[in-house]
Amino acid sequence: MIPGRILESASFKDLYRFMLENRLSRKALFSLLGKRLRRELVVENAENRPRGVQELKHAYTMALLHGFDRAMTRGHVSRRVAERLLDTVLDRIIAKEEERGVSGNGHPLMLVVSPTNRCNLRCAGCYAAGEEAGVADLRFETFDRIVAEKRALWDSHLTVVSGGEPLLWRDGGRGLFDLARRHPTEFFMVYTNGTLISEEVADVMGELGNVSPAVSLEGFEKETDERRGAGAFGKALAAFERLRRRGVPFGVSVTPTSRNWDVLTSDRFIDFCFEEQGAVYGWSFQYMPIGRDPDLDLMVTPEQRFEMLERTNRLVQEKKVFFADFWNSGAASYGCISAGRAGGHFYIDWNGDVMPCVFIPYAAGNIYSVYERGGNLDSLLETAFFRKLRAWQDEYGYARPPENVGNWLCPCPIRDNFDFLRRTAVETEARPVNDAAARALADPVHCARMSDCADRYRRMSARLWDEEFAGPR
Repeated sequence: MIPGRILESASFKDLYRFMLENRLSRKALFSLLGKRLRRELVVENAENRPRGVQELKHAYTMALLHGFDRAMTRGHVSRRVAERLLDTVLDRIIAKEEERGVSGNGHPLMLVVSPTNRCNLRCAGCYAAGEEAGVADLRFETFDRIVAEKRALWDSHLTVVSGGEPLLWRDGGRGLFDLARRHPTEFFMVYTNGTLISEEVADVMGELGNVSPAVSLEGFEKETDERRGAGAFGKALAAFERLRRRGVPFGVSVTPTSRNWDVLTSDRFIDFCFEEQGAVYGWSFQYMPIGRDPDLDLMVTPEQRFEMLERTNRLVQEKKVFFADFWNSGAASYGCISAGRAGGHFYIDWNGDVMPCVFIPYAAGNIYSVYERGGNLDSLLETAFFRKLRAWQDEYGYARPPENVGNWLCPCPIRDNFDFLRRTAVETEARPVNDAAARALADPVHCARMSDCADRYRRMSARLWDEEFAGPR
């Protein structure tokens, strides 16, 4: 067993390497590591965050580590991938995140980039394409510059790739894997429908070691095929099997709606994904009425969302699975992480349009225009739209003492504070990126429904926030 005095001085990279090479000692190491993390996050709490928030952050951190431990024990993480994880995720991402500090003193942790709106599926309600959209692909040299530039400017080594279907992206005969080869110290998490992960594609992912796919599911076969088309569920399971054999860690990505939320947050579905299929992590993105044919009735109701919150927290704390809800888990990230907040991100799409996040379809600028004017990624951080959003994040709680933090169970500008987002987008002349986004700002019915849902959930969650999360260290 690793001595306690070594644990006290070791870096996370050292500890993870020890865990990788000493399988029989992992259980003891995890116990010690959990105590160290709890002391740093909850007891010492150097960032002076609400105690309940730190408890939740500790639970999510331990759940993610347990996920990789489960995968390594089952032989689902190859040695090459494990080494890349050590060098990139633990050494460059986690260690640097600890140095970023509070608002105004740090840089974004990552970027989200959708290099194409091409897709081989036609899922109802997808944000990636309205009916009026044509095919568009980000230029390879632009994406290549973005990755290199954020590393140089921010020491960022994490890129999240969405779409469309990212595996269909091509420019000049080059695609996602060519980009990953050019940036071996970058880690790419790729949202994909999984239908294109063939034996050959899985081989390349295993060889690269710096690509982890998050495969989309809508539930079991009935729910997935109903939204994504016949056979989509079976193809996703085939992708899981191919990835396991190559030792490529993967996750699942789900979209809860008013129709499938109960399945997606059930013990049966979570056990299926994490225990039976071997997913290391999971992301839950509640349906948002943006993109193709937006439907407000598909949004989970405030009552459903509150039940999802309680289920998700229990899954993380009791089952020790990293299953994060983009909205309901907002407390663990200290609120909204959009608009280039320290430790956060912003979003660039296939047209080069730059938005606070994937779910706020209003552009602060365009990367092609910025580069043509001689600017860089930092230029986008200084746009009026982004600056106002970050000022709101600070005031809401990110830069405030624990006793003055707003309800981070309602962390989102567009979902939970729609009136503010609408007003800010108009004042800063943020550009709607499609017709649906433009209509949303002007449609009184849409605005009223969004505001009503936000108000109801805020009232519903206030007591839980006050009793279990808020308050001083």
